[in-house]
Amino acid sequence: MKIGIYPGSFDPITLGHLDIIERASKLVDKLIIGVLINTGKNPVFSADERVRLIKKVLEEDLVHVKNVCVEKFEGLLVDFAQEKEAGIIVRGLRAVTDFEYELQIAQTNHKLFPNIDTVFLTTNLEYSYLSSSVVREIASFGGKIHEFVPGCVVSDVYDKYKEMRSV
Repeated sequence: MKIGIYPGSFDPITLGHLDIIERASKLVDKLIIGVLINTGKNPVFSADERVRLIKKVLEEDLVHVKNVCVEKFEGLLVDFAQEKEAGIIVRGLRAVTDFEYELQIAQTNHKLFPNIDTVFLTTNLEYSYLSSSVVREIASFGGKIHEFVPGCVVSDVYDKYKEMRSV
């Protein structure tokens, strides 16, 4: 069985992520969306909230994709990949500027775990400018994000910012 991991923070999941998930799911028998718990970052959504939002998207927007699951992980991606018996890491590239960084990570991962290969998928041009940080910036000011995130999570994103403002 060919197992792949699509890792990221997904804070929040975007239509660009969705594009990569859908396309990557066709390349492997099982695709694990690995939600990174990164202690060096301060995400808007907790890891559990990010997992919940991605599962919601899979249930409501990607119903036809049956070989995808979502798990959170902490630590090195290669350790998670070994634990899950994955042989492929999937990474999305939006622009040339992403490639140098991603190539360095891919080569390091391969050095640490020679049985892992990284597959780069270029994002659909429609989403080449899109990132979670752009969505967070727009949402933090109450701007319209419906063109950037799956419809089923729009209210979750707005609700999170309302909750943060009320604290």
